[in-house]
Amino acid sequence: MSPTPSSPAPLLYRHRHLLGIEGLTRPEIGSLLDLSESYIEPIRSKTKSALLVGRTVINLFFENSTRTRTSFELAAKRLGADVINMQVQASSIKKGETLLDTAMTLNAMHPDVLVVRHPDSGAVNLLSQKVDGAVINAGDGSHEHPTQALLDAVTIRRRRGRLEGQLVAICGDVLHSRVARSNIHLLTTMGARVRVIAPPTLLPAAIERLGVEAFTDMRKGLKDCDIVMMLRLQSERMHGSHVPSTREYFHFFGLDYGKLDAAKPDALIMHPGPMNRGVEIDSEVADDIDRSAIREQVEMGVAVRMACLDVLTRPLRSNAEA
Repeated sequence: MSPTPSSPAPLLYRHRHLLGIEGLTRPEIGSLLDLSESYIEPIRSKTKSALLVGRTVINLFFENSTRTRTSFELAAKRLGADVINMQVQASSIKKGETLLDTAMTLNAMHPDVLVVRHPDSGAVNLLSQKVDGAVINAGDGSHEHPTQALLDAVTIRRRRGRLEGQLVAICGDVLHSRVARSNIHLLTTMGARVRVIAPPTLLPAAIERLGVEAFTDMRKGLKDCDIVMMLRLQSERMHGSHVPSTREYFHFFGLDYGKLDAAKPDALIMHPGPMNRGVEIDSEVADDIDRSAIREQVEMGVAVRMACLDVLTRPLRSNAEA
């Protein structure tokens, strides 16, 4: 049992919580990416750590999630932590308890880390102000999903060697996507060029202010791209009709080999999941073993979340050792 990953990177991240990518510096992001990479070999060898023995991690998910919640749970257990998964549908929250009441209840349990997913933008930030432990944003509304952007960045860096100078196209429902926002902040901060491609109805107003180029034509937007990152249609966040039909959406904006030909011949294909095959991506493209990094993204998710849990509990561990 190894207490730490081999050759951990110097730590430059000094924040109490991880609520978003916006506002983080290039060195801070690079430090998190380096530490995440040091955890890849331990997860592949199934090496357990005693780093967080005696610490408690609570997963509080107000929205359904299999991939993200399971990834955080596995990451915490690999580090030796005690993990509690709060079933919101069966909890007092459904009986009328407010978010602040929940914060007080959770505080009484003395968790060291609270991992929160919530349908409302800003709810995780509010919760972080009311609890004593560290808080990780596992996705809040259409705002941010920082660990997804970090795992995407690790995947790109391992496949391409660097983030700087990469031309990345983020395609699909950009309007409702917290993944798109976190990736835009991270990639532009790290020196990548970012394009967003979507129907006009799914592009946020003034998106260019975030330092990206906006396209409404897939082939034009994908021209010479190094990375193609697809997003799912988030129908649960849509009010009114944003696309005529999923069939028409796929015809114009679904990724198939015909559209992919506009990108570089070795362009990397990514998707945060879950995928709607035949809607935003063709199955043959998604399963292309040479160009698709979708499975690798899932694996990198565990390493990134181990790194985040490590980083945010370091002050606690330092105090305990003092």
